[in-house]
Amino acid sequence: MSDLRFGGSAGLLQRLRPTRVDVADLLDVADRLLPTVSVPGLRLDLVTRLGAGSLLVLEEDERTLRVPLADLADDMTSKGVAPTPTGIATALAAWIVRRPVTDRQAARTGVAVLDWADRRQTAIGWRIVVQRGEVALPWTPSPAADVPSIRSAAAERAADVPLDLRVEGPVALWSHGTVPVLATSVLITPERMLARLAAIGLDTVGMHVVVTPHRPVACAGPGIAARLAGETTEASVTLPWSRLAELPWL
Repeated sequence: MSDLRFGGSAGLLQRLRPTRVDVADLLDVADRLLPTVSVPGLRLDLVTRLGAGSLLVLEEDERTLRVPLADLADDMTSKGVAPTPTGIATALAAWIVRRPVTDRQAARTGVAVLDWADRRQTAIGWRIVVQRGEVALPWTPSPAADVPSIRSAAAERAADVPLDLRVEGPVALWSHGTVPVLATSVLITPERMLARLAAIGLDTVGMHVVVTPHRPVACAGPGIAARLAGETTEASVTLPWSRLAELPWL
């Protein structure tokens, strides 16, 4: 449950000295909020257990979450959620948006993007994400998922994601206006990317890409790409465009 975030960020003081979110207040907010945030195919229920505390149950396709309200209140407290009806409702709605992606959703709307393959942020690979509003959530396949066909469909969609292209001298920057991680979708068809850059007059011989997942993608010659990577404090991976096809699926 702890990897389902609440969205936004609390102020520093609120995070350092959080005021506890009361389970009774959370129950009251959930009772009023759940009927208003459900979407087709998603079932949200509050289950009362004598002597064991209430549960919030989410059911959608093959996914089921059964979360004790006490645990959810603890997580909200640790993340600095304001213990007011508005603060709790906002956090709970964001938590529901960030629920796990189902196989059906991945098959219907999943998009291939590049993401970190390790916690040390030294390697990247292809991952399928599903956009919900202004967030993109990763898909973890269930044992019954038809992974090859879902990956194939996600790769096809990635080629058609609308992105903004900005050229600054010898550097091309690809970005997405609302969901930054989608910028890397342009790299699923590198030949198509190179053709567009060549059409606007950039020299694509030896083109390298600088990938910082969840940030715009930079494309430039090898020397300039190395310099760009060295100037940023964020972890990134720089590689020639020809190596994109070798990257693994995560």
